[in-house]
Amino acid sequence: MVATVSLDAVLHKHRIRPTIQALQSEIVQWRRQIHQKPELAFRENLTAEFIAHKLTAWGIPHQTGIAETGIVALIEGHQKGKVLGIRADMDALPIQEENEVDYRSQHPGVMHACGHDGHVAIALGTAKYLQENRDSFRGSVKIIFQPAEESPGGAKPMIQAGVLHNPDVDAIIGLHLWNNLPLGTVGVRPGALMAAVESFDLRVQGKGGHGALPHQTVDAIVVGAQIVGALQTLVSRIVNPLDAAVVTVGEFKAGHAMNVIADYADLKGTIRYFNPQLEKTIGDRLETIVSGICQSYGASYKLDHVHLYPPTINDPAMAELVRSVAEATIETPLGVMPECQTMGSEDMSFFLREVPGCYFFLGSANPYFDLAYPHHHPRFNFDETALGMGVEMFVRCVEKFLA
Repeated sequence: MVATVSLDAVLHKHRIRPTIQALQSEIVQWRRQIHQKPELAFRENLTAEFIAHKLTAWGIPHQTGIAETGIVALIEGHQKGKVLGIRADMDALPIQEENEVDYRSQHPGVMHACGHDGHVAIALGTAKYLQENRDSFRGSVKIIFQPAEESPGGAKPMIQAGVLHNPDVDAIIGLHLWNNLPLGTVGVRPGALMAAVESFDLRVQGKGGHGALPHQTVDAIVVGAQIVGALQTLVSRIVNPLDAAVVTVGEFKAGHAMNVIADYADLKGTIRYFNPQLEKTIGDRLETIVSGICQSYGASYKLDHVHLYPPTINDPAMAELVRSVAEATIETPLGVMPECQTMGSEDMSFFLREVPGCYFFLGSANPYFDLAYPHHHPRFNFDETALGMGVEMFVRCVEKFLA
């Protein structure tokens, strides 16, 4: 069962102002239109057209085609002042949707399975409200609709294209609808919220041969297995126990027959950590372990190690601003959840390295309506009540930061 939009009482309880309550049905409609037409990284053309159409209709100046499909809108208050950025990601995932809803994906094999459709809808609702209430704040709000968060990452090319300048952004905020938290909660904390992510792609080259004559071979499976075991020491013996980190080998492919010793093995994996100082430490030791084991067995190797996203680290002052806004907005026994770190990663981290900012989670799970499947699941969906809450959170952050 999917929640309907008869939510006035719920929104009122959470101190959502009547003008934003009145926007709720439109925001839901926008989200569902975007959900029906999901697009992969750097191909968000229909989504960008939809956003640009709305911004034009509301008289909001904006630039399109930034980093392929990105859009930046600027809303100016009643007088000059600081500039606050708001970021929303637009891309979907290569997943076949299994939800039986009338707004399910119309694009086979592509689905909004992480809430980015909701992020766009919340940003549009915020833009519409702010444009209609420009006399309520001074300064400017720059809304950044970003492509390709899921990879390879659209934040960095947008920054390189100058989206944080003209006018210069003083601080930035963003949110993620989060089915790991119940509806009516906000996850926010200073410092590291989400982890850095690195990937590695390794080919171990041995010497194949008969399974009964191992002495004539260099067994790539044995070498690869030794590497998998040794990589566990990256966390258990190299990383400070007070620093959280993960090294996962997610793929191990080798061999073609039970009586043939494999001549090569392919391993792929991911590295996650919160402490930026681990960026060089883990990468360097990864190469040392692979090189040493391969040399000891007489194998060779090719290793591609890529730094994808740095840790998502919140500025303490901006995190406090978001926390205070959440406490004033969300009315539940749980409320603000400070212990909300995750080893998931986000390229919002690139924006937070350039200007002070805060990224936070907005709880969106509602098991009562079967809306609690995890992110990236083919039946992922969320309680759309969170959309109005997200607009209220953003608007209050604007009003408080630009006061």
